[in-house]
Amino acid sequence: MPKDSLNIPIVILAAGASKRMGTIKQLLPWREGNTLLEHSIEMALKTNTNQVFVVLGANYATIKSNIDKLPVTIIKNKDWELGLGKSIACAAEYILNLKQEVDAVLICLADQPFIDPEFLNTLIQNVTINTGQIIASSYKNGVSGVPVIFDKVYLSELSKLKHDNGAKILLKKYAPLVKVFKPEFENIDLDYKEDYANLYKDQI
Repeated sequence: MPKDSLNIPIVILAAGASKRMGTIKQLLPWREGNTLLEHSIEMALKTNTNQVFVVLGANYATIKSNIDKLPVTIIKNKDWELGLGKSIACAAEYILNLKQEVDAVLICLADQPFIDPEFLNTLIQNVTINTGQIIASSYKNGVSGVPVIFDKVYLSELSKLKHDNGAKILLKKYAPLVKVFKPEFENIDLDYKEDYANLYKDQI
């Protein structure tokens, strides 16, 4: 099956309260007048995908009003305080309930602004469906994580996640099936004001 005919929706996780940042992280300015979340959505929409889902939770109404104009499906995670795993579970359950045929799902975070369409497409291009494959990204410390693609066979398991470690438990459980790609840029999560301030000044 040609890679561009695969149905691999992208899920952007943006439900956290950004306590370490001290402000609504998703709405912090980034490039070209966009917020961090808008930038992440824009990158996702430029990939070889047909659908983008955004999981919101904390500050739902405020953030939703900022992205309502964009061609994405918004999923509300009422239990966002349970952590990242619950947001993944919400998205997986939502996709399962759509009853549409998907080949895999690509999970991203809203606070990784250097993730670009080229890297996401590299992950997508390396998908081999119906193999139980997981395609993850590497960090500079050698840890594997998001963005990550899970074959559709994992959707049910993903829908049952509850903890704050996201899908790391699946990466560990199915380690022999995980294929890791290292981006050419540093894969950074923006969690603290200092990190954001230092990186944002380079984007102006």
